[in-house]
Formats: sequence, structure tokens, C-alpha cells
Amino acid sequence: MNTSSSETSTAATVRIIASPQSWVEGEAVRQLEAVSRLPGMRLAVGLPDLHPGKGAPVGAAFESEGFLYPYLVGSDIGCGMGLWDVDLLTRKAKAERWAAKLDLEGPWEGDTAAVLAEHGASGTGFESALGTVGGGNHFAEVQRVEEVHDARVFEALGLREERLLLLVHSGSRGLGEAILRTHVDRHAAGGLTADSDEARAYLTRHDGAVLWAKANRALVAQRTLDGIGATGRRVLDVCHNSVTARHADGRVGWLHRKGAAPWDEGPVVIPGSRGALSYLVLPVGTGEQSAYSLAHGAGRKWTRSAARERLKERFTAESLTRTSFKSHVVCEDRDLLFEEAPPAYKAIDRVVTDLVEAGLVRVVATLAPVLTYKTRGRTAE
Repeated sequence: MNTSSSETSTAATVRIIASPQSWVEGEAVRQLEAVSRLPGMRLAVGLPDLHPGKGAPVGAAFESEGFLYPYLVGSDIGCGMGLWDVDLLTRKAKAERWAAKLDLEGPWEGDTAAVLAEHGASGTGFESALGTVGGGNHFAEVQRVEEVHDARVFEALGLREERLLLLVHSGSRGLGEAILRTHVDRHAAGGLTADSDEARAYLTRHDGAVLWAKANRALVAQRTLDGIGATGRRVLDVCHNSVTARHADGRVGWLHRKGAAPWDEGPVVIPGSRGALSYLVLPVGTGEQSAYSLAHGAGRKWTRSAARERLKERFTAESLTRTSFKSHVVCEDRDLLFEEAPPAYKAIDRVVTDLVEAGLVRVVATLAPVLTYKTRGRTAE
């Protein structure tokens, strides 16, 4: 394979899965190596979308033994992506009309308790935000099929080339942040002994947030489908920020994913920016070299402040509401519009090619944006 895997002689194995053609910022590598020196750490893997985060890199997976680290999971516990097959033909898409009226802001007026119960989640006090996208790089995107590369897998998922799809990227909203804050107030960035009462209490709250986030994505999808006058069927849902136990050779390890899709849960979607293709891929191989994880997106190329400064000189806000695919973007937060603009991200085709060359995935289909919803500029109370 052409994709290189570099390892260092720190306390844990440090591996970066990226080809020489991929640019990985030095600060992200420094953060990856710093994490590898934490007590109990055994493996730190940077994926092709690796980029610096707050104290720990994003686009990475970490395996530890005897300790687990809530700050490696971060504040948006359970953040991930769900894909829905939309019962609407692509040729009947009305992106301009949808962009004018679709509104996912504010509390949902339905039965949130029933939605949570359907997904095995419980009430948390954050239900006013249930069914909302959130800020940052979160979105709900109506997509069309650009090209099918593996018809057998595509059809096995019940998908049809002439129909629209819906991709939702969101997480646990303020719930995950509150859980992390409780930990940080007591332990700062320190870890927890895996067999301690505090670790068990954190894992209980963490697992609840993962379920809450899944319910949130389902409700965002429902609100979006209602808004465009369609119905849909969930095809997949995966989590990008989590810590889970892995049992092997009589030992228990802890797999932390920080902005990393699971390799071991079936097909996943790896999105580009709102002005690029998304890739539906099937994991292949063993997954061991990548800590059973995959890239979760294109990965940021520029910080948010750098994106604002650079792109405001090149584009108007209005021009960023349309893409090279002639898709529409709903984002009434001017700063966010520039921060999340396509040039702020790495090239998704290079990220996916690195995974293919590393023997980790096979491309099933590429998906193009039709309508990307970010925000109407209001937030849930």
C-alpha cells in the first residue's frame, strides 16, 4: 500500500495513517505524541483527517489499559452521523424552496420523552435542545447520489440511485459539555482509574449521552424530512466521540475515539465540506492498525479565526450560500458561514484515498450536496 504508517518510541505506539500527499499539521502530531505518554496508554493513531484540537487532536483514536480519559472523548459525547434513505426522487428536489422555509431552530413541540424512550435514552434536563443541529461543524444535509462504485453493497443497504439521502451530523448538545465539565472540575485533564467508582459513574453518564445523541440525530432527521415533505428510513448511525471497552486476550482495554468513525460497525459515511462529495464506504481488512477506527470527515485545514480572516477577503457571505454543486446552504450566522466554508477543510478525496490505500475501506458510493442546513441564527433555549 502507498499509505505510510509512522511509529515512534514513546510510551505507547504512535501511528499516523496518511500518505505523503496528505498534509498533517505539526501541532496535531505533537498533541498525538503527548497523549501517547499518558499513564496506561498503549496506542495512539492519527487518521488522515488529523488536526489540532483543544488539548488533544481530532481525527484520532487511542487505546489505553487501566485508565480512561474523559477529556479525550471531549465535550460532545456521542457526536456522530446518521444516514437516511429519503422516499423522494432526486429529480423532484426543490432545494431553493426548501432553503427558504426549512427551520430546525428552537425546541421541538412534540413528545421528547417518547423519542428518547424509543432510543433507550432518558430525560436529562437538556430536552429543549433535542432535535436541533447545534453549532460548529454540525449540519443536516439533503444529498443526491453522484456515483455508485459497489452496486452489490449499495443495493444491500436498500438504496436506490435515483433517490435522495439525508445525512445528519450532530451530538449531545449541552449534555455532553455538562458531563465533561463535572469531570474537569474534579480532575482537570487527568484520567480515571478504570476500576474506580468515579470511572463507573462517568461511563454511566457517557453511555446515556451517546444514546441521547442518537435520539437527537433521529429527531433532527424527522424535522428535516417533515420540512421537505418526505419520509425516510435510517440506514446507519455511528458515533465519533466515545470511549468503549475492548476485551482481548483476557484483558480489558479502553478505546477512545475523538473525531473518529468506527471501523467495526458496518458502512459509514465520511463527509467532505459542504461544497464537496461525501463518501459512503465499507470497512475492509482487520482494522487493527487503525485502532478499529476511520476518518470521520475531511478535517480542518485552517482554524476558525484563520478561515474568517482569509475568506472574507475572497468571498461575500451571499456567495457562500451556493456551492460548486449548485447546492444551497442555510447558514444565517455570518461568522459560521466563513468558518465552515469549503476552503477551510482538507480535500476529502485525498482523505478517503489514504484509507483505501491503507486497506481499511472500499468506496460504495459518492454523494453530492443538494441542501446543507447549518442554522437560522437562533438557538434552542
